Amino acid sequence: MDKTPEPEDPITPDALAAEVQFVRGPAEPETMAEKEAAYERFVWDNLKRNYIGNYLHGMLGMTGFRLVNAPTFLPAYLHLISGSNTIVGLGMALQQVGSVISPIFGATQIEHRKKVMPAAIWMGGLARVQIVGMALAGWFLKGQPLVIAMLALMFLFGLFMGTQRVVFGLLMAKVIPLSRRGRLQAWRNATGGAIAAVLAYAAGKYIIKANLFGNGYSTTFMLAAFLTTTGLWALQFLLREPEPPNLPERTPFKDRLKDFPKLIMSDPGYAAFLVVQMLATAARIAAPFYAIYVTSSLPLAAQVLGLGALSLAFLGADTASNIVWGYLGDKTGFRLVLLVSLGIWIAATVLLMTLHSPAMVFLAFFGLGAAQSGYMMAAQTMILEFGNRAEMPMRIAISSTAEGITASIGPLIGGFVADKLGYGVVFGISIGFLAAALVMLVAMVKEPRTARLAAM
Repeated sequence: MDKTPEPEDPITPDALAAEVQFVRGPAEPETMAEKEAAYERFVWDNLKRNYIGNYLHGMLGMTGFRLVNAPTFLPAYLHLISGSNTIVGLGMALQQVGSVISPIFGATQIEHRKKVMPAAIWMGGLARVQIVGMALAGWFLKGQPLVIAMLALMFLFGLFMGTQRVVFGLLMAKVIPLSRRGRLQAWRNATGGAIAAVLAYAAGKYIIKANLFGNGYSTTFMLAAFLTTTGLWALQFLLREPEPPNLPERTPFKDRLKDFPKLIMSDPGYAAFLVVQMLATAARIAAPFYAIYVTSSLPLAAQVLGLGALSLAFLGADTASNIVWGYLGDKTGFRLVLLVSLGIWIAATVLLMTLHSPAMVFLAFFGLGAAQSGYMMAAQTMILEFGNRAEMPMRIAISSTAEGITASIGPLIGGFVADKLGYGVVFGISIGFLAAALVMLVAMVKEPRTARLAAM
């Protein structure tokens, strides 16, 4: 007996769409607005994990880097092995020279990439290798070879730190929303600063003074390398990086250099901010000589405080002030943070020059630490708020290069001036640059967050 075939289900538009969806998988966003919305959803969906990763990386990484970059241990070690302020200035200058061109190279290597974390691991890892090299040089070299090795390692350290700054700045901008960046930096800098302050005090008293493992400075550098590497591992394990919906095409290095004038002048606010950065960086001409000035010219303060207490004051100020800087920046924008930090920097330098009791010297170093941490947070965050996302890597690179140019010249001149004319002249020049930066900031730079909202 023949069976009458059952009629097939009618193919409706919804059924057809379901079939297509099953074959193709989830529909991809089609318009740029949809792609941007998907990008934002990814950022917010993964915010907790990325926040923790950036926090651990910043806390551990900055703890280690502060032991190297604080104006105490490394300048004091160079002075110890060379006996020359000029060599101290040369070392600081070489470190900055390394960071002049490398940010631009780093930006050209990542601005067209969907994922930049692999480059971050390489560039960050190579920076950490140089700290290990400093430790090994101190243990195995003596005399002039040690001085030459330290100068070469400082140059390479600056070279890779320049590229690292661009990569990690872009990473934070990609995964941390604007409204959360200040408090993230506040807490990671505060906890990292607390650890660094305690470690700096302990390093000065129990490692360097005791000459632990045959060279206290080398032991301190190796400890710094371990901390920074642990932070990098934490970020690599935790970070989930989104893919931007639009990316610029890869441009040759030489051609990208030609875009600099246009990129700078297209935003007058950023151009003025760049000048402020260069003036403030030039003011760091005095930074390598703060501790040397105390140990060589203020015997009472040097005897009472020592390098450990000076480092504790400088890095402890970072801890105490970062919470204020971060939350203030999130609430008002970071222009106000930059303005206040420049003012404190001037006041602390004047205090160091004029009042020489141990308590006042400690307070001056506390002020210098608070001011420079506020400046660094404001400068690094404001860069991310000018212009558009596509130009962000190159904008960070331009600022890093501009800072590197002035920072490389400053310490070299500072060392020569300190030897010939004394530390007071160096500090006076620093105050002059800071005052000029403060005037420029007030007169020419508007809060980029407010300006962008007004333009929308």
